[in-house]
Amino acid sequence: MQSRDGDGAVTARAARLDRLPLFGGFSALGWVIVKALLLYLTAVFGFRLGERRTLAEMSAFDFVAAVAVGAIVGRVPNATTTSYVSGAATLVTVLVAHRIVSRLRQIPRFATLFDHPPKVLLSRGQIIDSELRRAGLTRDDMHALLRQHGVLNLEDAHLVIFEQRGKLSVIRRDEVRDPAPELIRGLH
Repeated sequence: MQSRDGDGAVTARAARLDRLPLFGGFSALGWVIVKALLLYLTAVFGFRLGERRTLAEMSAFDFVAAVAVGAIVGRVPNATTTSYVSGAATLVTVLVAHRIVSRLRQIPRFATLFDHPPKVLLSRGQIIDSELRRAGLTRDDMHALLRQHGVLNLEDAHLVIFEQRGKLSVIRRDEVRDPAPELIRGLH
Protein backbone atom coordinates (compact mmCIF):
# COMPACT_ATOMS: atom_id res chain seq x y z
CA MET A 1 0.00 0.00 0.00
CA GLN A 2 1.30 3.44 -0.99
CA SER A 3 1.50 6.30 1.43
CA ARG A 4 -0.72 9.29 0.81
CA ASP A 5 1.78 11.90 1.86
CA GLY A 6 3.97 13.88 -0.50
CA ASP A 7 4.96 12.56 -3.90
CA GLY A 8 4.13 8.96 -3.05
CA ALA A 9 0.41 9.31 -3.83
CA VAL A 10 1.09 11.03 -7.14
CA THR A 11 3.63 8.34 -8.10
CA ALA A 12 1.16 5.57 -7.24
CA ARG A 13 -1.58 7.14 -9.37
CA ALA A 14 0.83 7.63 -12.27
CA ALA A 15 1.96 4.01 -11.99
CA ARG A 16 -1.69 2.82 -12.10
CA LEU A 17 -2.44 5.00 -15.17
CA ASP A 18 0.72 3.70 -16.90
CA ARG A 19 -0.75 0.20 -16.77
CA LEU A 20 -4.07 1.18 -18.39
CA PRO A 21 -4.09 0.48 -22.15
CA LEU A 22 -5.92 3.76 -22.80
CA PHE A 23 -3.09 5.86 -21.42
CA GLY A 24 -0.06 3.79 -22.39
CA GLY A 25 2.74 5.12 -20.28
CA PHE A 26 3.44 8.67 -19.28
CA SER A 27 7.08 8.31 -20.23
CA ALA A 28 6.11 7.00 -23.71
CA LEU A 29 3.52 9.75 -24.06
CA GLY A 30 6.16 12.32 -23.17
CA TRP A 31 8.43 11.05 -25.95
CA VAL A 32 5.56 11.14 -28.43
CA ILE A 33 4.95 14.79 -27.52
CA VAL A 34 8.64 15.67 -27.77
CA LYS A 35 9.07 13.90 -31.14
CA ALA A 36 5.88 15.47 -32.53
CA LEU A 37 6.98 18.95 -31.47
CA LEU A 38 10.50 18.50 -32.86
CA LEU A 39 9.22 17.11 -36.18
CA TYR A 40 6.69 19.92 -36.47
CA LEU A 41 9.40 22.52 -35.88
CA THR A 42 11.68 20.73 -38.37
CA ALA A 43 8.90 20.80 -40.99
CA VAL A 44 8.17 24.49 -40.36
CA PHE A 45 11.87 25.32 -40.61
CA GLY A 46 12.17 23.23 -43.80
CA PHE A 47 9.20 24.96 -45.42
CA ARG A 48 10.59 28.36 -44.41
CA LEU A 49 13.86 27.50 -46.15
CA GLY A 50 11.96 26.34 -49.23
CA GLU A 51 10.09 28.50 -51.63
CA ARG A 52 6.74 30.06 -50.82
CA ARG A 53 5.23 28.25 -53.78
CA THR A 54 5.20 25.05 -51.75
CA LEU A 55 2.14 26.26 -49.90
CA ALA A 56 0.74 28.96 -52.17
CA GLU A 57 0.41 27.26 -55.57
CA MET A 58 0.21 23.51 -55.20
CA SER A 59 1.12 21.46 -58.24
CA ALA A 60 1.17 17.65 -58.22
CA PHE A 61 4.67 17.47 -56.79
CA ASP A 62 3.83 20.15 -54.18
CA PHE A 63 0.84 18.08 -53.11
CA VAL A 64 2.95 14.93 -52.83
CA ALA A 65 5.50 16.78 -50.69
CA ALA A 66 2.78 18.22 -48.43
CA VAL A 67 1.14 14.82 -47.93
CA ALA A 68 4.51 13.16 -47.26
CA VAL A 69 5.43 15.79 -44.69
CA GLY A 70 2.04 15.38 -43.03
CA ALA A 71 2.45 11.60 -42.91
CA ILE A 72 5.93 11.85 -41.43
CA VAL A 73 4.96 14.44 -38.82
CA GLY A 74 1.81 12.49 -37.99
CA ARG A 75 3.25 8.97 -37.78
CA VAL A 76 6.82 9.16 -36.54
CA PRO A 77 5.96 10.51 -33.07
CA ASN A 78 3.73 7.49 -32.42
CA ALA A 79 6.17 4.94 -33.80
CA THR A 80 8.01 3.37 -30.88
CA THR A 81 10.75 2.01 -33.13
CA THR A 82 11.46 5.27 -34.97
CA SER A 83 13.60 7.97 -33.42
CA TYR A 84 13.27 11.69 -33.97
CA VAL A 85 16.54 11.64 -35.91
CA SER A 86 15.16 8.99 -38.30
CA GLY A 87 11.96 10.97 -38.77
CA ALA A 88 13.88 14.22 -39.24
CA ALA A 89 16.16 12.56 -41.81
CA THR A 90 13.10 11.34 -43.71
CA LEU A 91 11.49 14.75 -43.48
CA VAL A 92 14.60 16.59 -44.65
CA THR A 93 15.01 14.12 -47.54
CA VAL A 94 11.46 14.83 -48.74
CA LEU A 95 11.98 18.60 -48.45
CA VAL A 96 15.33 18.47 -50.26
CA ALA A 97 13.82 16.31 -53.03
CA HIS A 98 10.99 18.82 -53.34
CA ARG A 99 13.48 21.66 -53.61
CA ILE A 100 15.44 19.80 -56.32
CA VAL A 101 12.29 19.12 -58.33
CA SER A 102 11.23 22.77 -58.05
CA ARG A 103 14.66 23.80 -59.40
CA LEU A 104 14.54 21.22 -62.21
CA ARG A 105 11.18 22.64 -63.30
CA GLN A 106 13.01 25.83 -64.30
CA ILE A 107 14.84 23.88 -67.01
CA PRO A 108 12.45 23.49 -69.95
CA ARG A 109 13.59 19.95 -70.77
CA PHE A 110 12.71 18.79 -67.24
CA ALA A 111 9.65 21.00 -66.80
CA THR A 112 7.61 18.78 -69.11
CA LEU A 113 8.23 15.84 -66.76
CA PHE A 114 6.59 17.62 -63.84
CA ASP A 115 4.01 19.98 -65.34
CA HIS A 116 1.32 19.54 -67.94
CA PRO A 117 1.24 22.28 -70.55
CA PRO A 118 -1.87 24.48 -70.53
CA LYS A 119 -4.71 23.09 -72.65
CA VAL A 120 -7.28 25.13 -74.53
CA LEU A 121 -10.70 23.65 -73.76
CA LEU A 122 -12.78 26.28 -75.52
CA SER A 123 -11.76 28.60 -78.33
CA ARG A 124 -13.93 31.38 -79.79
CA GLY A 125 -17.07 29.90 -78.30
CA GLN A 126 -16.40 26.34 -79.48
CA ILE A 127 -15.73 23.56 -76.95
CA ILE A 128 -12.83 21.32 -77.95
CA ASP A 129 -14.19 17.95 -76.87
CA SER A 130 -10.92 16.02 -77.31
CA GLU A 131 -9.07 18.39 -74.94
CA LEU A 132 -11.99 18.38 -72.52
CA ARG A 133 -11.81 14.56 -72.34
CA ARG A 134 -8.02 14.64 -71.87
CA ALA A 135 -8.52 17.06 -68.96
CA GLY A 136 -11.08 14.67 -67.42
CA LEU A 137 -13.90 17.20 -67.63
CA THR A 138 -17.40 17.05 -69.10
CA ARG A 139 -19.42 19.64 -70.98
CA ASP A 140 -21.49 20.09 -67.80
CA ASP A 141 -18.28 20.89 -65.90
CA MET A 142 -17.42 23.47 -68.56
CA HIS A 143 -20.89 25.01 -68.47
CA ALA A 144 -20.75 25.30 -64.66
CA LEU A 145 -17.33 26.94 -64.84
CA LEU A 146 -18.53 29.44 -67.42
CA ARG A 147 -21.58 30.31 -65.32
CA GLN A 148 -19.31 30.85 -62.28
CA HIS A 149 -17.38 33.38 -64.36
CA GLY A 150 -20.54 35.16 -65.47
CA VAL A 151 -20.49 33.75 -69.01
CA LEU A 152 -24.00 32.76 -70.02
CA ASN A 153 -23.43 32.06 -73.74
CA LEU A 154 -20.57 30.03 -75.23
CA GLU A 155 -19.95 32.67 -77.89
CA ASP A 156 -19.16 35.20 -75.12
CA ALA A 157 -16.10 33.16 -74.12
CA HIS A 158 -12.95 33.69 -76.17
CA LEU A 159 -10.84 31.02 -74.43
CA VAL A 160 -11.06 28.59 -71.54
CA ILE A 161 -7.63 27.31 -70.54
CA PHE A 162 -6.91 24.33 -68.29
CA GLU A 163 -3.84 25.64 -66.48
CA GLN A 164 -0.80 23.72 -65.22
CA ARG A 165 -2.04 23.71 -61.62
CA GLY A 166 -5.45 22.33 -62.57
CA LYS A 167 -7.33 25.62 -62.42
CA LEU A 168 -9.38 26.93 -65.30
CA SER A 169 -8.95 30.41 -66.74
CA VAL A 170 -11.82 32.03 -68.61
CA ILE A 171 -11.04 34.84 -71.02
CA ARG A 172 -14.17 36.62 -72.14
CA ARG A 173 -14.47 37.79 -75.72
CA ASP A 174 -14.97 41.41 -74.63
CA GLU A 175 -11.67 41.30 -72.66
CA VAL A 176 -9.54 40.59 -75.75
CA ARG A 177 -8.40 43.77 -77.53
CA ASP A 178 -5.16 42.53 -79.09
CA PRO A 179 -5.67 39.94 -81.86
CA ALA A 180 -2.72 37.89 -80.52
CA PRO A 181 -2.18 38.62 -76.80
CA GLU A 182 1.26 37.65 -75.55
CA LEU A 183 0.10 35.31 -72.78
CA ILE A 184 -2.12 33.21 -75.01
CA ARG A 185 0.03 33.07 -78.14
CA GLY A 186 0.72 29.50 -79.12
CA LEU A 187 -2.17 28.07 -77.09
CA HIS A 188 -4.73 27.89 -79.91
